[in-house]
Amino acid sequence: MTKLPERSRARSLFPEVSEFFAGLPSWASIRPVFGEHIIRVEDEMKEGSYELRAEVPGIDPAKDIDITVRDGVLTIKAERSEKKETNGRSEFSYGSFMRSVTLPAGADEDAIKAGYDKGILTISVPVTQPEAAAEKHVPVESASQ
Repeated sequence: MTKLPERSRARSLFPEVSEFFAGLPSWASIRPVFGEHIIRVEDEMKEGSYELRAEVPGIDPAKDIDITVRDGVLTIKAERSEKKETNGRSEFSYGSFMRSVTLPAGADEDAIKAGYDKGILTISVPVTQPEAAAEKHVPVESASQ
């Protein structure tokens, strides 16, 4: 029995819808959820410092928040679990949140400070002016002479 060659599928000019969405992040990462509330994160440059604020109410910052920095990327992880008992009924609610941001050039990773007050996590990163890199010219070699 002779095996027929497999036919390749012709590609159209327009990708399939599933191919288009394959490159996008999942819906869960577009709208991070912490319990049932959306976490609001704001960042700005302020007088030589990069300031980041995140709303994470109802947690114990000493045990529920983990902040790490590596290779110029600051990552915030927070987790909350809560148990309520009333009239013989108990309810559990829980959620987690993770957000990574790239720090600006000149960020001093060793001097980062974080504080928590009334449900707002504030992270301050001192930023110094990075030295301007000298402009370099790259010669272009020609293969034909």
